[in-house]
Amino acid sequence: MNYYKLALLGLDLKELTYESEFELNLFSLVQVKLKSKILTAVVLEKTTKPDFQTSEILQVLGGYFTPIQICLAKFIASYYTCEIGVAFGLFQPCVDLNKFDDKFDSKFNKTTKFEPKFNQIYSKQPNLSPIQNEALNFCKQNQISLLFGDTGSGKSEIYIEQIRQTLSNNKQALLLMPEISLTPQMQKRLEAYFGESVGIWHSKITPKKKQNLLQRFSKGEIRLIAGARSALFLPFSDLGIIVIDEEHDDSYKNNAQPYYNAKDLSIFIGTKFKIPVILGSATPSITSYHKFPHFRIKGTFFESQKEIIYDQTQTELSQNIINELKAVLERKKQAVVFLPTRANFKFLICKSCGKGVECENCSVCMSLHKKSNAMKCHYCGFMTKIPQICANCGCEMLEAKKIGTSELKSQLQAVFSGAKIAKFDKDEITTQKKLEILLKSFNKGEIDILVGTQMLSKGHDYHSVELAVIMGLDEHLFYSDFRARKKALALALQTAGRAGRAGFGKVIIQTMQREFFEKYLQNYDLFIQDELIHRNPLYPPFTRLLQILISDKNEQKAIKIQDDIISNIKNIKNLEIIGYGKAGIEFIASKFRRQILVRSNSHTPLIKASQIAKNLGGAADIDPLNFV
Repeated sequence: MNYYKLALLGLDLKELTYESEFELNLFSLVQVKLKSKILTAVVLEKTTKPDFQTSEILQVLGGYFTPIQICLAKFIASYYTCEIGVAFGLFQPCVDLNKFDDKFDSKFNKTTKFEPKFNQIYSKQPNLSPIQNEALNFCKQNQISLLFGDTGSGKSEIYIEQIRQTLSNNKQALLLMPEISLTPQMQKRLEAYFGESVGIWHSKITPKKKQNLLQRFSKGEIRLIAGARSALFLPFSDLGIIVIDEEHDDSYKNNAQPYYNAKDLSIFIGTKFKIPVILGSATPSITSYHKFPHFRIKGTFFESQKEIIYDQTQTELSQNIINELKAVLERKKQAVVFLPTRANFKFLICKSCGKGVECENCSVCMSLHKKSNAMKCHYCGFMTKIPQICANCGCEMLEAKKIGTSELKSQLQAVFSGAKIAKFDKDEITTQKKLEILLKSFNKGEIDILVGTQMLSKGHDYHSVELAVIMGLDEHLFYSDFRARKKALALALQTAGRAGRAGFGKVIIQTMQREFFEKYLQNYDLFIQDELIHRNPLYPPFTRLLQILISDKNEQKAIKIQDDIISNIKNIKNLEIIGYGKAGIEFIASKFRRQILVRSNSHTPLIKASQIAKNLGGAADIDPLNFV
């Protein structure tokens, strides 16, 4: 009898020991029974017979993990402080192309891995300018490089040429993008160069399509994967290049345990396996700029001019904005209007006592949705009817505050009754099909004004947009987040970049902080230098942070867990406890939340603190991006 330590995929459990009559390949997949459930597990290592009774492995499944996946899973478990089964649960195993009988026999001992033979040459290539060729050579000379190019400067063509050369050398390629950027437009563009070698991977693809893609990927028919952060976990066997577009984007960070960052994991893989990594952005993160060699591309690939107009009013549909939109519509051009808030209004406030309509399960005000005649919590999803009187004091004077995309669309429709106006936010775009239909309609000129949230800024190439209106930025500028200035400026630049991509464009920025945006909007390089001074020495990239989160239905228990963690980590060398107490939102989904923020110049003390926190009931978020 053989004994193996297994990790149950996706479960927060220590490895378990099972027995097998046959020899098994390490890191292959098996099926086991735990209590009454049939589960999938990965074989970690062979072990000696334990001093307790073991259950038998039920079946060997036709799949396994590649060396890159094994290495990365171990790193995730260590760095992001989770069980190895949770880490392996992130990955798509390699499809075993051999056909197995259902019987449990010696065939399971010989998993012959399919070795694809690549010989396709990709002759079509982008016509690069001298500066683009210079940037391409720079990327080739550096293991990890930052391509710092203005919006519309032609970064995509550089990616494509590097990918083309990689595929022609019989290697695989990975292009990571924020999920909302994975549009049919991008897919067609890639297929124009690489044909059927392109595979698109993101969360909205059906399981059937994912299975088909994995089979074609294992056969070597698909060589380039363009995907969201989860694409990093596909079974790459011969990866030759990783490109991370919009590298500054927060969506590369997982917002649940394990709190991994796909960008950081890509850099780890690149360093470990000597795979070139290209980071690209018009507004790079301060850490990437400070840490990696960069190549600067200024200006746009096509001739374009932009006029910046500052509207120094509160967040509202001002007369200045109306006049500029009217002029654009008269010229039969298009406009995009950015607003950070969805729904009709963010709050419903009592004019007498000042109390907002709060969620029953969270310590946040609910948003007003006129279409569904409901107040909705954007954290837990709780909904209730729009109240007519204040629950706190009985006053009938309730006032809606902080305009959202739905209300702005209604107001615009009232002013421009003949215009076609559409909404582009999470409430509207709930499926990939809806995204495709809307963008196709907008690019065909069937929509005049597109009103949306941050989705608008995510790298979409709008052909006829002459005007970009940016509202509500001051809210972002004053968040209690050391990256608030950077995020607000980046959002302004990215959204402004949607207008005038091939010609003349106007940008209206509605802000009471004109001095800040005027200083940096057309000089992001200066902002980076000033921000590095601003952050040194307390914030990344000069130090590292760890956020420990505690969540429990019993408030006193949450406080006790917090205090226990603090008493156990306070003596760790080279570790500073910055502060602790109630989380920014202290109550979500009926649970009380506490947080501890710690700092160190090295990751080692942070990982040690993370492990202690996990053992005591906390959740550790190393290199956090969200401080709510």
